[in-house]
Amino acid sequence: MAALQGLGWLKGFLRLSSQKETDMHIQQMIATHPEVKGHTAGRLLRCIEECHDCAAVCTSCADACLAEPMVEQLRQCIRLNLDCADICATAGAIASRRTGSNIEVIRAVIDACGTACRACGEECRKHAGMHEHCRICAESCMRCAEACRDALGDLH
Repeated sequence: MAALQGLGWLKGFLRLSSQKETDMHIQQMIATHPEVKGHTAGRLLRCIEECHDCAAVCTSCADACLAEPMVEQLRQCIRLNLDCADICATAGAIASRRTGSNIEVIRAVIDACGTACRACGEECRKHAGMHEHCRICAESCMRCAEACRDALGDLH
């Protein structure tokens, strides 16, 4: 058991490596889009990446909450996890579309995503002392909320 705990750094490294590869794929894909022509909006790309990551983390956190012995106390957390996951996935998908223009909708969905992330992050923080999955989720939500706020500056 102690040997497995000593490998915590490896799990973190593998997660970061995997996430960086995924992020790189998103950046490469958008950079090759004919209408983008290599000129990507860095803050919007970060937002897309954080949205996709947060959607996965929130889904996983909701599932972990459902497995906790006192699931009734986590009902609101689960609700906000699922709402946040859906909005993040939608925001990431809509913001990834570069053909044509729909700035009004992109701005609205990114703004809604930031709102959902803040609400979910605040709720998860309430449970972070007892549940590591909630601590991780709260951090992901706050990173995504910040990325959403920053990305709005790239959208004119």
